[in-house]
Amino acid sequence: MNQVTIKNNFITLTVLDYGAIIQKLIVKDKVGKDTNVVIGLEEPTKYLDDRKSLGACIGRYAGRISKSSFKVNNTTYPIYSVNGVHLHGGKQGFGKKYWTIEQVHDGQNPFVKLSYLSKDMEEGYPGNLHCTVTYKLVDSSLFIVHNATTDKASPVNLTNHSYFNLDGEDKMDHNSLKLSCPEFLETDEKLIPTGNIVSVKNSKYDFLEKKKIGEVRLDTPFVVDTNSEISAQLESEKSGISMKVRTNQPGIVVYTPVQFAAICFETQNFPDAPNNENFPNSILSPGETYHNESEFEFGFVN
Repeated sequence: MNQVTIKNNFITLTVLDYGAIIQKLIVKDKVGKDTNVVIGLEEPTKYLDDRKSLGACIGRYAGRISKSSFKVNNTTYPIYSVNGVHLHGGKQGFGKKYWTIEQVHDGQNPFVKLSYLSKDMEEGYPGNLHCTVTYKLVDSSLFIVHNATTDKASPVNLTNHSYFNLDGEDKMDHNSLKLSCPEFLETDEKLIPTGNIVSVKNSKYDFLEKKKIGEVRLDTPFVVDTNSEISAQLESEKSGISMKVRTNQPGIVVYTPVQFAAICFETQNFPDAPNNENFPNSILSPGETYHNESEFEFGFVN
């Protein structure tokens, strides 16, 4: 297992080739103290037993797919499911694969680029999918860029699964959250989207204006307002750290686990889009390039 660290004047980032995992993301708090703002494991080999996808690249399809299958060009492809739910790419998604470290740049705007070849019919998905993920530091921002190409039409939905905690506290309730997401996807008891897109107004999912997270717990696909410059914002008054999320993706799955204090912003296409015609297209065809670019900008609470 290989580990790479890049840094600039604002951020220090440590990445593993296993799962293309973000192991550490260190920024300064309001008094200049180094603060690791992601949940990680100190010993890299412990990620081999991790079942929470800590900091991992998720693929070939992030989120849930229903019906234990999907169709592409009138061909049905069975996929691994538990209780009818295919999650995060199957039995062993991209977060459990060894990636190749393609390039490390330590100069201005340092970056590390990793690649993975998902072979035809891996986890039931058609096509040889060549993927790259680039982690790049620009001033006080971490950019995460996923690209992919395929030789057969296939569903593709990649994301990073970092769990953020801006102050090391054992609760998230005191953190402030703002989501520029006027709608969310209604989900059933298995958290599979029903196909209905619902307004957040008068619901617990309304974070259009910044407010404390409080007792709200989320495992929710939100629809991003493409006219808004910032898709999500998280703040801790305790550490003084703020984080702004920008993305070119149509959705963000916001997840607050019950086991520990953290929050995920999984920038991606909608879960179960392969089985919902009214959701954004999730099929990547030969000759096209999948491109997911998301920015996590760190600063201080005003």
